[in-house]
Amino acid sequence: MPEEIDHSRRRLFGIAAATFAAAQLGAIGGASAQGDRTDATASGTTQPRTSFASLKQIDAGLLNVGYAEAGPAGGPPVILLHGWPYDIYSYVDVAPLLADAGYRVIIPYLRGYGTTRFLSDATVRNGQPAALAADVIALMDALGIQTAVVAGYDWGGRTANIVAALWPERCKAMVSVSGYLIGSQAANMAPLPPQAELQWWYQFYFATERGRAGYAKNTDDFAKLIWRLASPQWTFDDATFARSAAAFANPDHVDVVIHNYRWRLGLASGEAEYDDLEKQLAMFPTIGVPTITMEGDANGAPHPDPSVYAKRFSGKYEHRLITGGIGHNLPQEAPQAFAQAVIDVDRF
Repeated sequence: MPEEIDHSRRRLFGIAAATFAAAQLGAIGGASAQGDRTDATASGTTQPRTSFASLKQIDAGLLNVGYAEAGPAGGPPVILLHGWPYDIYSYVDVAPLLADAGYRVIIPYLRGYGTTRFLSDATVRNGQPAALAADVIALMDALGIQTAVVAGYDWGGRTANIVAALWPERCKAMVSVSGYLIGSQAANMAPLPPQAELQWWYQFYFATERGRAGYAKNTDDFAKLIWRLASPQWTFDDATFARSAAAFANPDHVDVVIHNYRWRLGLASGEAEYDDLEKQLAMFPTIGVPTITMEGDANGAPHPDPSVYAKRFSGKYEHRLITGGIGHNLPQEAPQAFAQAVIDVDRF
């Protein structure tokens, strides 16, 4: 039977004890084990949060990583990965739910965002997917985390997929919005139907020097346009956007974003150190760790149908459709549903 959640029934967890929070979250997802497709309505908190209690910096691999942390230091780790053009505030309401349930929650700014910086001026401002995944492993090493539940959407979902596929021993379980997102330059050479190509308009814009200059000049306006197109029913306010837009002032942001999309089309080279990883990814490896994939019913960004990728997951697997006008930035638009998926997949 499909799982139904009343979008209007929102709960506060900020002052709840860990056991109470876990019980409340468990009540939200009580039917989640039934079948491999679950329909749910969105659920969030009554008062959106505006900040994280703890923001930190740590050297990890090629980067000095800025990250938010919540929850007990000894709790089971969860790493939450944001997308483009978003930032760690996609998880500002998810983090306290997981922290109150006893998890150690780590939310890093990806390379090119927020307070994350390259340690060397000589390092290529590389946005290729394998590099972002290697950053996650380096961060785990720096924090002394051997295994973690990894979850994300957009760039963060793709990064979580790669970590789960190439380093399964480091990934206890995964939550991925829009499912299986691993790709390759070769696969991206194949043309799509015109309507599908239209959805990727910004990728072609970024392939031009005019596009690079336009994004650099109008970064905030560009990002706000993407937010509206990708989540047409999300009524975010100016303060919510401004809080995340601050992350785009990173001096490497434009370089990393442009390289990411040009690399996908084979218009920019990657780095040799990631060649072996990219060869593995080009084979579209199956993901064997326990996984929950999610999709919002109003996602306006390009995304595959769940039937296309279900067979890519060889371990225990479930898909959830989150209804109620939920768009691309699912963790911020439906924080309780996302937090519940993390807790549930950890119990698989």
